Amino acid sequence: MNSIPVMELHSSTEKMITTTQTTCPYCGVGCGVTATVEETALGQKVSVEGDAQHPSNFGKLCIKGSNLADTVGLETRVLHPMLGRKPQREVSSWDTATNLIANKFQHYIDQYGPESIAFYVSGQLLTEDYYVVNKFVKGYLGTANIDTNSRLCMSSAVAAHKRAFGEDLVPASYSDFEHTDMVVLVGSNTAWCHPVLYQRIMKAKEERDIFVVVIDPRFTATCEAADLHLPILPGQDVALFNGLLQYLANNHCTDTDFIAKHTQGLEQALASSASEASIASVSERTGISVEKLALFFEKFAQTEKVMSLFSMGVNQSSRGVDKANSITNCHLLTGKIGKLGAAPFSMTGQPNAMGGREVGGLANMLAAHMDLDNPKHQQLVQQFWHSPTIAKQVGLKAVDLFEAVEAGKIKAIWIMATNPVVSLPNADQVKRALEKCEFVVVSDICLDTDTTQYADVLLPALGWGEKDGTVTNSERRISRQRAFLERPAQAQADWWSVSQVAKKLGFQGFDFESSHDIFKEHAQLSAYQNAEIDLRSSTETFRYFNLAGLTNLSFDDYQELEPTQWPVLVPLKNGQTKPNIFAQLFKDGQFSHPDGKAKFIATTAVGAVNPISSEYPLVLNTGRIRDQWHTMTRTGLSANLSTHKAEPYCEIHPNDALKYGLKDGELVEIKSAWGNCVLRATVSDNIRRGQIFAPIHWSDQFASDARIGKVVNPVVDAISGEPEFKHTPVMIHPFYTQWQGVFYVRTGFEHLVQQSIEQSIWWTKIKTSKAIRYELADRRRFTETTEQLKALLPFDDESFEWLNVEDQTAHISHSVVLQDGHLIASLYIAPKALLPDRDWVASLFKRERLSAMHRKALLAGQAMSMTNSDGPLVCSCFKVGKNRIIDVIKEKNITHEKQVTACLKAGGNCGSCLPEIRGLIKACQTEEVE
Repeated sequence: MNSIPVMELHSSTEKMITTTQTTCPYCGVGCGVTATVEETALGQKVSVEGDAQHPSNFGKLCIKGSNLADTVGLETRVLHPMLGRKPQREVSSWDTATNLIANKFQHYIDQYGPESIAFYVSGQLLTEDYYVVNKFVKGYLGTANIDTNSRLCMSSAVAAHKRAFGEDLVPASYSDFEHTDMVVLVGSNTAWCHPVLYQRIMKAKEERDIFVVVIDPRFTATCEAADLHLPILPGQDVALFNGLLQYLANNHCTDTDFIAKHTQGLEQALASSASEASIASVSERTGISVEKLALFFEKFAQTEKVMSLFSMGVNQSSRGVDKANSITNCHLLTGKIGKLGAAPFSMTGQPNAMGGREVGGLANMLAAHMDLDNPKHQQLVQQFWHSPTIAKQVGLKAVDLFEAVEAGKIKAIWIMATNPVVSLPNADQVKRALEKCEFVVVSDICLDTDTTQYADVLLPALGWGEKDGTVTNSERRISRQRAFLERPAQAQADWWSVSQVAKKLGFQGFDFESSHDIFKEHAQLSAYQNAEIDLRSSTETFRYFNLAGLTNLSFDDYQELEPTQWPVLVPLKNGQTKPNIFAQLFKDGQFSHPDGKAKFIATTAVGAVNPISSEYPLVLNTGRIRDQWHTMTRTGLSANLSTHKAEPYCEIHPNDALKYGLKDGELVEIKSAWGNCVLRATVSDNIRRGQIFAPIHWSDQFASDARIGKVVNPVVDAISGEPEFKHTPVMIHPFYTQWQGVFYVRTGFEHLVQQSIEQSIWWTKIKTSKAIRYELADRRRFTETTEQLKALLPFDDESFEWLNVEDQTAHISHSVVLQDGHLIASLYIAPKALLPDRDWVASLFKRERLSAMHRKALLAGQAMSMTNSDGPLVCSCFKVGKNRIIDVIKEKNITHEKQVTACLKAGGNCGSCLPEIRGLIKACQTEEVE
């Protein structure tokens, strides 16, 4: 395994090729990536593939990881420190920018105290960045007002782990899914959100016929291959697992020896769940049929090895901690923990959410899994850091933090590697807060995001491919993220920028020369006064999180560090660790509570904090889609990733669509007590009546009014502070427009037309391989709008050739702009059914020159060929559409997805589309039966 860059010189072609093993920057699976950089006379070419030696993915990559090379360009980057809010930004120097930050911080501390300063950071940071900023804030500024966007995805799991186990621990590994007999996927569209792990589960199912259960209000891609789908009502997970707990106890399906020796609190847990003692009562609360519940309960009881993977559907809730603990309770009751193939498993959303937890990234934590409100832990950390002070009170969590900013309690905030104006609930409140905040610092790789426009100081950070450090995935595996690209212009590591400010404030302890220096200190703190495992029951300072074996890494050892699970108690030898005996924690039934026992947690099923009403009769559920990531600042740069689900949309049941006067493909407005947005309706049987689903990804950079965060209610879990993204009462209405249209402009010209496009009342922006596509709609009169749009387009000199056709009566207007035979732009305004095939138009931008036939077709808005469209894209890797797959299924009587792959290659690369292909096969079979 080549862990550091390896260069090959090919003199005959004058090419230099460098390969580097690094880690994917997307989800919590933490896949290994091999990045190849080819230097030629024509420039630099980057390609990526899965690292076949990495134990998290063994060479597999999902569609997002496979297209990482599309995201490393500099076209959207901030490359120099900048001062002043947009549009008055001015390029500055690092010295000037960090001096200003230090002076402002000192001023506010002197005037209002350290609690007037806050940081909001991200699971996109490397562990070394995370460590330095937490050291600075908690150990030197002396405040815990630092929180992270990981608060939004896994803080409920953290709190649940601490309550049950005494420490924030995921006790199992990905390999456990290959040795289990039953997998329960709770609140997780694993097929789309963690595709590589999902494919691993599916392979185990194919080889060993494991029983797969999916618990989700929606029928998602993950449900396609499941043996049992439990379509639970939103928010009722506690009722479901309390019912399972009661079933197990009443039917004597318990591990009495394990309970007696290694747990406490069972009586209270059983008493609090007594109302779910009958399957009928659980059915009434959850909306799941008695038959399905009985099958689930029986299978869980009868199966020795069960893995329960839970994710955002559990965590992102006003009862997220109780939900997670209700799952954990069932594993403790049956002793299904600490064994190969048996454990509750929290799956994180971000690549380094676990690394952030290791260094105390949340406002209620100290570094190295120590507790911020524990005086002994405070003393230990301060003593190790030799710091002048230590935070002693829990800081403001994400939602409360931005409310404090708006209230003026926070005078200065530093935001790093995240976009809270899009991602937080009640997102317009965040916008108001940043508008009012006296001093905002933003560290980012993107020049223009919804958040950077409020920056008084905008700092250029390093992006993936330039960063150097470590990340920790969901199975506690530390992997190196290595730089393989030069730092662009003045971009710097986040740990470096924080260190500069710390030193200018006069603080010692920030003379780091490299990420290696930081990692060693991080590892040393993890082992500092950390008791031996066999002494855990007699000390309050024992933590399973311990990197003692990595404390003396040389620079070369760090460079060569292979993916390693913690705890690491054995020192490295010749670049290798000894076999890790901690793949499954708790093998000996010993936990991190002072008495060494796990705790059952009493949980009670309750209704929603914000129930539906006559004004807001529907429940909004938000989440991710397959090919996009967070707020699209990276994935939005890839044409390949913009084809699967190109526009912001919402799913709604056909009966609800009829009730509220909605049509498939038309624009709708979703409104809550906190805000509203406009999306395109997708009418689907995959969602229950009374519910709506909308993706989280679209920002003001990609759509006029699609920030779903504006609509989401800001209620949080009382224990974890994690927001309720899965249950917002809303109303939905048609969004009426006079016309709709589609506009294409060749890449490189888009900056000339953006202002014109934004004149439309609704628009969305989509990247294609050679052009930018805009979907448009407006309420103004057809003639008024078309004339204004064309007048605003900048193609008015003699080098441009215009082709036009217009029928005002039919509300049709087609315009095509050419230059030297190249297609530059095309604008189509027409009734929706008469708008051209989008993929066909995009394909014409790839042509060197257009023939007379192509010109006629473009002007007509219809291809001359009678060939049917491939339909909506299913396989992004091989560009295979839905219609083409259906035709092959019917033609060849296909019954298995592998047959589709053999015919069309679809599903043969990353496998992310396989669930959809399974769904199409089932649909075709049902159609034939009917």
